[in-house]
Amino acid sequence: MAIRPKSPEAIEQMRRAGRTVALVLARLEEMGRPGVTTAELDAEAARLARDHGARSLFLGQPHPRGGRRYPGNICVSLNEELVHGIPGPRRIAEGDIVSIDFGVEQAGWCADAARTFAVGKVPARVRRLLEVTAEALEIVCREARAGVLWSAVAGRIEALVRGAGFSVVTDYVGHGIGREMWEEPKVPNFVSRDLLKNDWVLVEGMTVAVEPMVNLGGREVREKEDGWTVVTCDGQPCAHFEDTFVIRQDGAEPLTRLADPEKG
Repeated sequence: MAIRPKSPEAIEQMRRAGRTVALVLARLEEMGRPGVTTAELDAEAARLARDHGARSLFLGQPHPRGGRRYPGNICVSLNEELVHGIPGPRRIAEGDIVSIDFGVEQAGWCADAARTFAVGKVPARVRRLLEVTAEALEIVCREARAGVLWSAVAGRIEALVRGAGFSVVTDYVGHGIGREMWEEPKVPNFVSRDLLKNDWVLVEGMTVAVEPMVNLGGREVREKEDGWTVVTCDGQPCAHFEDTFVIRQDGAEPLTRLADPEKG
């Protein structure tokens, strides 16, 4: 497994791409109101990416198992849809939860992130699902420092999710990222025998996309007939959060977040 730390110059380029991703996701969450179609969100993402000199990483991607290429700029998944939802005429409704995954290549470097948000009022348990999945990324910020085994971080994420009474999806994992959207290593959000057998140490300057996927009910998911959209088998809601991180000595720095105005 080739873990490739990035140079300071490369990290700055990825930070630029990450800022574009963060701007797009913030804008789409702002737009995500009842009556808006998922195709309208997709069109806005494409426009903003072009304005920043970036291109969508998802548009035209071939399916990992063959079949048609992905037709959207974003993946937009509602309620029981976990990932890879295709944008189209579907309108967002009050009470939906909306997951948007978006990545760009900009000046030869990639960044990838996802957010899940509620539209209006949702049950308290669903709200808690979103909070816990977002908190998993904060574990990465604090714990994913150089010299630490990834299994230690994955174990903390899994313990958080299970402690809240939710399920970690094990069919999909995060990934290294840089010049390409998918680089080594694979980055699971759970500890398995395979991870313990092939564990790896976090290295200063390596860049990874960590993306916890959490179900309200059971962990089982399936792919729909459209060949892309992944849904929970029990029809219960799910959440997906993701950031692109660079590993430092004191933790992991997210490259796909906007600066906190209160911190300058």
